[in-house]
Amino acid sequence: MTGQSALAFRPIEDGDIDGVVALWTRCGLTRPHNDPHRDIAFARGGSNADVLVGRIGADIAAAVMVGHDGHRGTVYYVSCDPDRQGQGLGRQAMQAAETWLRACGIWKLNLMIREGNEKVQGFYEALGYETEPRVVMSRRLDDNPL
Repeated sequence: MTGQSALAFRPIEDGDIDGVVALWTRCGLTRPHNDPHRDIAFARGGSNADVLVGRIGADIAAAVMVGHDGHRGTVYYVSCDPDRQGQGLGRQAMQAAETWLRACGIWKLNLMIREGNEKVQGFYEALGYETEPRVVMSRRLDDNPL
């Protein structure tokens, strides 16, 4: 990959957690109603989800939380170091997530983008993702507001 750093992704380890949360925070992905430490612990608690980490040297350069419900996959917290944007790290994170899902026998990946985030939508369109006509509804099952 000319001008790009090839990353080897692997499942998150205990020593990676704070660095991944810091990356997600730098990328603006965290929200007050979602505790990223809790999200990581939940993903690591079963066989249908994980957090994949890509490093350049000792630095966490990219990460993605990936999971599935037995039928469709979903990605969350897709992130790359803001100082390294444009180096193909986000693309590699998505490739790692897709590879993980294929290994689980999952054949479709869904993702949600916050309304108005055209930059991120353009990123996914460049990777071949398409907008499908769907209405996404949700209801919190805890006391946190949306």
